[in-house]
Amino acid sequence: MNLPLAPDTKFGWMTSMDSLDAVRTTTALADRVGLDSLWVGDHIAFAVPIMDPLLQLAQAAALSDRLHFGTSVYLLPLRHPTPVAKQVGTLDRLCDGRLTFGVGIGGEFPNEFAACGVPVRERGARLSEGMDVLRALWSGDKVSHHGKFFSFEDVLMRPKPVQVGGPPIWCGGRSEAALKRAGRKADGYISYVVTPDMYRQALATMASAADEAGREIKQFGTAHLLFFRIDDSFEKSWDVATEHLSERYASDFRGPAKKYCALGKPEDVAARINEFVEAGVRHIIIDSVSPLQERHAQVERFAQEVRPLLR
Repeated sequence: MNLPLAPDTKFGWMTSMDSLDAVRTTTALADRVGLDSLWVGDHIAFAVPIMDPLLQLAQAAALSDRLHFGTSVYLLPLRHPTPVAKQVGTLDRLCDGRLTFGVGIGGEFPNEFAACGVPVRERGARLSEGMDVLRALWSGDKVSHHGKFFSFEDVLMRPKPVQVGGPPIWCGGRSEAALKRAGRKADGYISYVVTPDMYRQALATMASAADEAGREIKQFGTAHLLFFRIDDSFEKSWDVATEHLSERYASDFRGPAKKYCALGKPEDVAARINEFVEAGVRHIIIDSVSPLQERHAQVERFAQEVRPLLR
């Protein structure tokens, strides 16, 4: 089967809002420059400071009646899915159904799994079962569940989310197991640190898995988190992106920055984005890999100088 993709392309912004003022200015900027969505990441413990994603989005949702909101990605295996179902269902109501719940397994930082009492080796199975628990509880019916990790009888969780069946669940990941999980169970896919060719191949793997599972999909969400930096030259933008990403991920990111980022002049960034759209991405989520004080200016430059060049 071919996965049915959205007909148009949307643009979001992956960011972090570490104060009330940051929430206000970030949300206002996203609205002003015409972006479609705001996204935040998730870790319990990370190489740089990071805020709780659901609390950030709850504040942002109170400030915009237009923006869509999403997690990219929420590490569901670190938590019990029942209270997560309550929190995310509540957030879906507070933002009037403008929510996509992106989930993933993590694992790059084993200490956060140890801190949560979750074996790293169980994270894939916990994510799969956790997704089932979320959807059951979001139905608004009295449900029971008996799985490997979670078990309960006759639980009725109300009120239901605004979106029927709950917010769409988009899966992240690059391994074959992650891609097959997305094809079998998810409403969409959200990637990062992949090339357009890798994305195209990932969609083929997910389509095969969906076909094998006998799924009938009306529309499959496709998103990509794209690190970008606009500058006078590729070399300048590459240097800045390398410095920022190496700090963020506590590793030498120079090679991956060159391979996976959109870098250089506005026309270079636009050309890279067009390659991802041709590969099947319908929601480009930009992440400004720049010093903190330059990130808002980079987003404005994207809106003013890059978007007019996109097909």
